[in-house]
Amino acid sequence: MEYDEMQNFIERRGIFFPSAEIHKPLAGFWDFGPYGANIRRKIIELWRKEIVRRTDGMEIEGCVIMPKQTFIASGHLKSFVDPIVQCTKCHKIYRADKLIEDVLKMHIPEALPEKRFDEIIKENNIRCPSCKGTLANVKKFNMMIGVSIGPLQKETNAYLRPETCQSIFTSFMKIYKTNRKPLPLAIAQVGRSFRNEISPRQMLVRLREITQLELEVFFNPKNARVKWYRDVKDYKLRLQLKGKEVEEISVDKAINDGIVSNELVACYLAIVQQFFEKCGFSVEDMRFRELDKDERAFYALETWDFELKTNVGWLELVACNYRGDYDLSSHSKVSGQDLSIIENNEKFIPHVFEVSMGLDRIFYCVIERAACTRNGKPVLKLPPYLAPLDAVILPLVRKDGIDELAFRVYENLKKHFDVKYDEKDSIGKRYLLYDEIGVPFAITIDYDSLKNMDVTIRDRDTTKQRRVKISKLREELEKAIHQ
Repeated sequence: MEYDEMQNFIERRGIFFPSAEIHKPLAGFWDFGPYGANIRRKIIELWRKEIVRRTDGMEIEGCVIMPKQTFIASGHLKSFVDPIVQCTKCHKIYRADKLIEDVLKMHIPEALPEKRFDEIIKENNIRCPSCKGTLANVKKFNMMIGVSIGPLQKETNAYLRPETCQSIFTSFMKIYKTNRKPLPLAIAQVGRSFRNEISPRQMLVRLREITQLELEVFFNPKNARVKWYRDVKDYKLRLQLKGKEVEEISVDKAINDGIVSNELVACYLAIVQQFFEKCGFSVEDMRFRELDKDERAFYALETWDFELKTNVGWLELVACNYRGDYDLSSHSKVSGQDLSIIENNEKFIPHVFEVSMGLDRIFYCVIERAACTRNGKPVLKLPPYLAPLDAVILPLVRKDGIDELAFRVYENLKKHFDVKYDEKDSIGKRYLLYDEIGVPFAITIDYDSLKNMDVTIRDRDTTKQRRVKISKLREELEKAIHQ
């Protein structure tokens, strides 16, 4: 589905929309309607199943607002910056690296020095896209959103978290000591983060309020292994090494050839790629792009960005960072708390490998990839376990007891599934409506249902129908959703 068509579909079905739309909405903030919220919830549940539980991870829930000292320790107050440039004529502000990329059609590292940005702009005569005015010098803009906590507080003493990982780092020792789990220890969190983004755009692609699916894996760098290595050792990763084309390389080869730092890193890359296969994406449209030193975050020893080919180009969905011992060492130094541990008679500060996913972009890409047409009519071919509803219950007519039986079927199924009852309009029109929003199964109650106590189940993708006894309906639906 093309970008303009996506916008039309999302607006028409209320999948998501600008927050506080009845007032003048702020850019970069979105609300999600019932269908959108359900799809997001199911993506989260798939993440919990395929990544958190699969790796014996534990999930926490941390505060959105954290004290200033947290971000002094993390380095955000100094280094969480983006390059900005302002037009001297119309005074519009742009993110410098993205503006240059749009003109030159090539990747520009955001970590370049301001002087180098200025040189590129001058060398290529890049001007304001809006009024063609000249551009001022590039500056670095800190994206933290500060708050003042307390009735007498006049200065900023806390911040909305810019990423969910910091509460994992500050809670690490408490979790390690109270949960009786050795390293490697994977700690997960789902939550909102906030960034004062310079130019929010392309719907959910660039936001000011984002939802992250975060996993931080703490490990001993001398023993960077996982128990489930054999499950993935022959799995082929789609790796794009620096300056090269994408190659398919097995986990085992990536480890043995030194392409990745260690076994733990390679195995986590594998389950990330497998997760996106479960989301319905083709491996040919995926890649892990290795970042050069000037592209990586200042704390990262190694970074692989998981990217997906979309209608807006290659889009980063996951940052996979080997953060070394930077985080626990920094928090230990600023707080004065010893965050080292002792295992096998050795005292050390654990290293961290991070798998940080952006739910909003994943959600956008899931919808984009599933959207298609059949006979000129829109169909959203989501995997059944990611659909906004598991099934819709449709009485053929609203008379002769058919609607009453249909409602009883609905009442029984809603205890176990996300289902909806709908008796308005013709049966054909209802089929088309629920195909469009991705409901995988339509359960129709007709005159034969009254005689035989059965229903028809219509498959969204094939449009084929089969009859199932009402007594077996729950079992059959469960099987169809998760097959």
